Amino acid sequence: MKSAFSLAALLLCAQAVAQVTAPAAGQQARAVLASGAAAAQSPTLHAALDAGAARVLPDVVNWRRELHAHPELAFHERRTADLVAGELQRMGYKVTRGLAETAVIGLLETGRPGPVVALRADMDGLPVTEETGLPYASRDKVQSGGKEVGVMHACGHDMHMAMLLGAARVLADMRGQLSGSIKLVFQPAEEGVANEPNGAERLVKAGVLENPKVSAIFGLHVGITPQPTGTISTRARGLMASSDTFEISVQGRQTHGALPWNGVDPVVVAAQIVLGLQTIVSRQTNLTVAPAVITVGTLHGGQRANIVPGEVKMSGTIRSFDPAVREQLLVQIKRTAEHLAASAGATAQVSFDAGYPVTWNDPALTAQMLPSLQRVAGAQLLSDVAPSTTSEDFSYYGQQVPAMLFFLGVNPAGSDPAQWAANHSPRFNPDEAALLTGVRALASLAADYLITHPTAH
Repeated sequence: MKSAFSLAALLLCAQAVAQVTAPAAGQQARAVLASGAAAAQSPTLHAALDAGAARVLPDVVNWRRELHAHPELAFHERRTADLVAGELQRMGYKVTRGLAETAVIGLLETGRPGPVVALRADMDGLPVTEETGLPYASRDKVQSGGKEVGVMHACGHDMHMAMLLGAARVLADMRGQLSGSIKLVFQPAEEGVANEPNGAERLVKAGVLENPKVSAIFGLHVGITPQPTGTISTRARGLMASSDTFEISVQGRQTHGALPWNGVDPVVVAAQIVLGLQTIVSRQTNLTVAPAVITVGTLHGGQRANIVPGEVKMSGTIRSFDPAVREQLLVQIKRTAEHLAASAGATAQVSFDAGYPVTWNDPALTAQMLPSLQRVAGAQLLSDVAPSTTSEDFSYYGQQVPAMLFFLGVNPAGSDPAQWAANHSPRFNPDEAALLTGVRALASLAADYLITHPTAH
């Protein structure tokens, strides 16, 4: 296979630069990399890991293309789950199904005491009609919203699953060199379903991090930023934003447009609230702690030009990178809307739809595991990347146990970042040359964690 051979060549390049130290982004990162932590303590194990990643690469490519050709929407990933479960069983994993409808959980026990480390991949596609023109492009269609639409792995979850299956094979072959257990979480419905709990939230409630209890969990996401193929980007603390929605209903008193003093104008009050909400971020939020965004996306009121309506409704989104800031914003939005309305004799009813929490990379865990990513990515490690205002339900795992997520660049080297078709685009076409880096990174994080945390269980 041409692609498999090119990726194997990439492995040789990666091994050649594995000892190159990436520029550290901060004093803490430099200290951790200098100390070596555990990622550099077992060259024999890492050599076996890299060789295993090279061997499994052709299968990873095939898995990715098979999964890409047959995407399934949230909580309908049945064909996908069958493929994943079958491969894990052949590798010797104990497989559990039925949690959160379509999840597949694989458990590898080494037979020696130690912690339980988890690796996660999401499985669902999106209602997007693919326009990549790839020979393995999705041609599947479903009924959604009363009309027929295409289904596509437009966010790279096919890549995530294939890389985790590859890491699963590598770790299974290395079972005799490890202690503790490895739990693989193939999760449905990261993209979510309206008015329903998403896949990660449901799995956490179902006890996916228990029996055996997980000590730490790792995951990756391809794309998000147009970084070149093979780049690994992460940061301690908030990596991806929380995402909440608010709705505000301003109640006034309807009257003739020529006689506004006979009523209470909710249009003017709503305009004041829109402006007032902007000062929450600019004047009431300590932006040296973490960025924040409040955006009003809809504003509706009135039927005729000469009538002051009785009600105006608006809705918007809230993004933040710190759990405390997130809670503060909710309080301030409610207070601002209610008090501005009251000052004009109107009332405001504020409601929130809590979305995904902040994707929080545990600072201690991130510092401990940066050497593992350094070994894999070399000079392509960005250890203090700017946070992304996109959201991820991996955040629910991080509310329960130490967690770390990283981004994997999939934009071919030499490409113009301005022309990159990003995640959720019908032309999103991640570079398969990144698959090798992802397999090595996931397997390295799991193996190195087990080696360096023998008493974490």
